[in-house]
Amino acid sequence: MKKFIPTIFTVIIIVTLAVLGFTLGGLNLSQTQLDTLLILAIVAGSAAAYCFIVGEISRNNSQMDKLWSILPIAYTWIIAAKSEMKPRLVIIAVIATLWGIRLTYNFARKGAYHWKFWEGREDYRWEIVRKFKVFQNPVSWAFFDLFFIAIYQNFLVVTMTFPAVAMMDSTAPLGAWDYVGASLAAGFLLLETIADEYQWKFHQNKKKLLQNGNKLEDIEEPYNKGFNTTGPWGYMRHPNYLGEQGIWMSFYIMSISAGVNAYGVFNWSWFGPLLIVFLFLASSPLGESISNKKYPEYKYYVNYVFKYLPLRKYDYEKAKAALEK
Repeated sequence: MKKFIPTIFTVIIIVTLAVLGFTLGGLNLSQTQLDTLLILAIVAGSAAAYCFIVGEISRNNSQMDKLWSILPIAYTWIIAAKSEMKPRLVIIAVIATLWGIRLTYNFARKGAYHWKFWEGREDYRWEIVRKFKVFQNPVSWAFFDLFFIAIYQNFLVVTMTFPAVAMMDSTAPLGAWDYVGASLAAGFLLLETIADEYQWKFHQNKKKLLQNGNKLEDIEEPYNKGFNTTGPWGYMRHPNYLGEQGIWMSFYIMSISAGVNAYGVFNWSWFGPLLIVFLFLASSPLGESISNKKYPEYKYYVNYVFKYLPLRKYDYEKAKAALEK
């Protein structure tokens, strides 16, 4: 039970802040904002239907994974266009576009996209999730596919852009918090790009070393660990997850300059970035549990290296001693 206490505590904080965002921040949308949200809802609804139908027919449940990096680009430019290309929203759209290009490229080089759009490499985690006892019944899996993979994830991607929607009617000029938010978003994007490259090179080199029947424990350091501890991965367990959350949180910071906050720093769009935090809070344990089963040394890494804070570099001897105390 103890291991769930931090997660439960974090969920309570997120829910509390979400409630504060709605109650203190208010929800008084203009007709332009409502019209824009309707367009986003139509696109998201169409994408959800596509993901469910194609995913069920093809048995490839990475249809939404392919759209995850593309839809926010479309959404942020729709928002910018509907606001008559206000500088603040153009900045957000440009950064979101660079973010989307990076993520699409990273997913594409793993074989996710194919000219037969329903094919392509599926995220390995879906195959593991399908093996959960609760999903052995095809009906239960279909419900999960419909409501979580198709509907909820598309809803989530729309909420990521809520801070931009909240700023649409703002007439405030660019201010200090805009530059802070944009700079942070650019920094998080750079972190993700660097982390992606270290991760890609590590696993490509490991794959080459494992050719010709070599065993993991027989190949050279650091590849014999099985998991990546090079670059940012040596200082934090999820540098890319930190970047994902940070970018969309940074856009919310820009709403402070936009003057849409009804009470302090709160407004209704706070809900979107908080859902992103909750997504990674809920999904990261799955990936870590998979790695823990595959790699004997991973338990030391998890115990020694923080999830997001680069406070200490991974050292096997020190990590082992810390866990075995």
